[in-house]
Amino acid sequence: MYERDGYVVVPGVLDAERLAEARAEATAICRGERGTVDGVEPGDWPEDEVLRRYLCVHFPHKISPLLRKLAALPGLTEVLTEVIGPNVKMMQSMLFIKAAGKPGQAWHQDEAHIPTRDRSLTAAWIALDDATVDNGCLWVLPGSHRAGVLYPVRDHDDPRFDCTQEAHGFTEAFPDLAAVPVEVPAGTAVIFNGYLLHRSLPNTRRTGLRRALVNHYMSAESLLPWFPPTAGEPMARLDHRDVELVAGTDPYAHAGTADLMRPHIRRDREGGCVG
Repeated sequence: MYERDGYVVVPGVLDAERLAEARAEATAICRGERGTVDGVEPGDWPEDEVLRRYLCVHFPHKISPLLRKLAALPGLTEVLTEVIGPNVKMMQSMLFIKAAGKPGQAWHQDEAHIPTRDRSLTAAWIALDDATVDNGCLWVLPGSHRAGVLYPVRDHDDPRFDCTQEAHGFTEAFPDLAAVPVEVPAGTAVIFNGYLLHRSLPNTRRTGLRRALVNHYMSAESLLPWFPPTAGEPMARLDHRDVELVAGTDPYAHAGTADLMRPHIRRDREGGCVG
């Protein structure tokens, strides 16, 4: 199914105890209790209020040992090593809160933003609440990963989506494919290919959250040219080393690791998307 559709649903990755821990951790992070997050105002906010303040926190594993631990759970790594290979590293985490009324994210491909040399980029989207159509679950275009084509992106002004760019120009390539919602219960993971076109829609409920923990992984054998090279550095050897090994060994361990990325919030459309 993964090779055909570009994604697979893995139930029961988080049990009830771990779900409760992850939800409590999300509240603590949004209160600033786990460390500095650019854009978060620390304070002893009531839980309902603080979870409405932010759409998404990037790189929460940098300040949360719990989320770093959850990123390497056997229920995840067993599937990741099947679809990626024996050696797997993680380079990004995102904690989506998505309270009622918050926007989704337009069609995009993760590989367009995190380029790997071997097309090994893989996401693990873990539902911390039941994810449904009305609270903004993941939507996918099954099979859109197989061509290995990265479609262009552009700014948009669609109020349904946050400030990140949207992919476009792919509808003619997939005239017979239909987007499908991936509704899953809390604790379930959706594992999907970095070339798979996917999106989410707004949380249209009057109350409630659609929290999700999303991690990005790739083969440890592959260098990661995530950012432009410094002067004189050849592109072929560029390797982003702010990574966490979650399975196997790292052939480039001799290069060490770096602490480059800092936790920050993602901009929704409140206040606009310019500046």
